[in-house]
Amino acid sequence: MNCVILQPSYIPWRGFFDQVHKADVFVFYDCVQYDDRGWRNRNQIKTPSGLQWLSIPVHSRGVQVEKTAVKDIRIVWDGPWNKKHLRALQANYCKSKYFTRYWHLLEKLYERRDEFLGDFTCHLIEVLARELGIAHTRFVRSSTLPASGAKTDRLLSILSHLGATHYISGPSAKSYLEVNKLSAAGISIEFMNYDYPAYPQLYGSFEPQVSVIDLLFNVGPDSPKYIWDR
Repeated sequence: MNCVILQPSYIPWRGFFDQVHKADVFVFYDCVQYDDRGWRNRNQIKTPSGLQWLSIPVHSRGVQVEKTAVKDIRIVWDGPWNKKHLRALQANYCKSKYFTRYWHLLEKLYERRDEFLGDFTCHLIEVLARELGIAHTRFVRSSTLPASGAKTDRLLSILSHLGATHYISGPSAKSYLEVNKLSAAGISIEFMNYDYPAYPQLYGSFEPQVSVIDLLFNVGPDSPKYIWDR
């Protein structure tokens, strides 16, 4: 059984969904420490003037964010950040080929007023995965599983609990993952190779690592051809 364990991210890039597609079970790794400089609450879209960050505001005042688990990070609802993100998407992608195909879906998704960041991003990822045609993958959250230990030991406890036989990881994990522990438990490992073809984009030179929303708006149902179906 193939398993991927990744922290939930906001409208992630196509490489994230490649891992979702490879997994029989995809684990949102939400029981680990939040990284306020990562991709948990932000991502980039393409605009006529270059890349633009879309960031979900989260509570940080009086909270030691870097010591808080991903699942416990709360969204700030003092202002209409969701409407601002929708306006940015509409302004920059209204001329894309498949804008109307996905626009109403995104409007509905951004109507959610989740208290916790993880609830919003996990739901968004699952919906986008289905739009990409991924129907076989089961999603679970690590906070609902008996995860214990640190680093490789924690991953191993999740994999063993789920009965995984094959673990798929990003290439950066090569520097710290204790592969021997997985091998001893009878779990094989595969490291991702993010080698994807360019696809038609708006606004000049190709940008490979923007949000998957860019891919959907520009190539629509052909999106899998630029991720795994090639």
